[in-house]
Amino acid sequence: MRTDQLGSEGWDAESIVSGLDVNYRIEGDIRKKVRSVSAIDRATKNDLSFCSSDGEKGAKLISQSKAGIILCKKNMEGLVRPKPDAQLVFVDNPRLVFVHFMNRIYKKKQMSWISPRAVISKTANIGTGCYIGDYTVIGDSCKIGDNTVIYDRVSLVQNCVIGRNCVIQSGVTMGADGFAFERHENGELERFPHMGRVIIGDNVEIFANSNIVRGSLSDTVIGDGTKIDALVHIAHNAIIGKNCMIIAGSVVGGSTKIGDSTWIGINASLKNKIKIGNNVIVAAGACVINDVPDEDIVAGIPAKSIKDKVNMSSYDLFWMAGQKKSSTEKR
Repeated sequence: MRTDQLGSEGWDAESIVSGLDVNYRIEGDIRKKVRSVSAIDRATKNDLSFCSSDGEKGAKLISQSKAGIILCKKNMEGLVRPKPDAQLVFVDNPRLVFVHFMNRIYKKKQMSWISPRAVISKTANIGTGCYIGDYTVIGDSCKIGDNTVIYDRVSLVQNCVIGRNCVIQSGVTMGADGFAFERHENGELERFPHMGRVIIGDNVEIFANSNIVRGSLSDTVIGDGTKIDALVHIAHNAIIGKNCMIIAGSVVGGSTKIGDSTWIGINASLKNKIKIGNNVIVAAGACVINDVPDEDIVAGIPAKSIKDKVNMSSYDLFWMAGQKKSSTEKR
């Protein structure tokens, strides 16, 4: 972003960190303002950037950058110094502060619009301020909350309840039957009927081409604030808590329960009818076949706890599942 997208007046460091309850310290030119944002290795003196690395790597990136203001990790304080006409802002999580600022500045007012090419059941209920894209299908008994965005070619087959301020990306399918059959003595298979719903909380985001199956006799539930990456499959009757992150390619088996603020790594598989606790980290590619307690870290096939083998000072890891708690005060 090389143009003056932050406005002609620019932004100073105090304005950038405002609105977040964070501890910070500023070093450098107190008059410094930035007018655009950029990656740390491409930034100019008019740019805001951030560095999530620490140690020698962080010091090298910061010292070589030409950015006007750099958000840095607190443990880099004393190890790096600002250049003339520049500032360093030391915070616990530079990327979080950067993202918060970007969203505050660049967030555009959502356009309320329903495509004439969308197919919407007469029994569906769509809230105010929603965006419904081209060739999206909203089936019987679906309910969409206010200010929710549903992009192109989404299929809500039936019995889907989506909360407020959600984002459903292109190609997502919800509310179809799950994979459940009973076998007759002669070997033939008979489908188990699915009478339940898909219930999506508020502020949920579901990325492209994911599939969420409606419940059989109960509901499939996704809690408030949870984010589901592309190509994820959520089976029938699964219950996923609040503020979870489920990364691309993962599979959650039927009737599995996942607690709040849990992080599921890329291509992980969770067996049906197991329970995953709160603030859990499931490593990429793990195959979880047993229950996992709160705040555990599991990896492998089959997945086993590795928490006692993980460096407890590896704060970046624990941020993923909300396990890091900071007691530092603003100086």
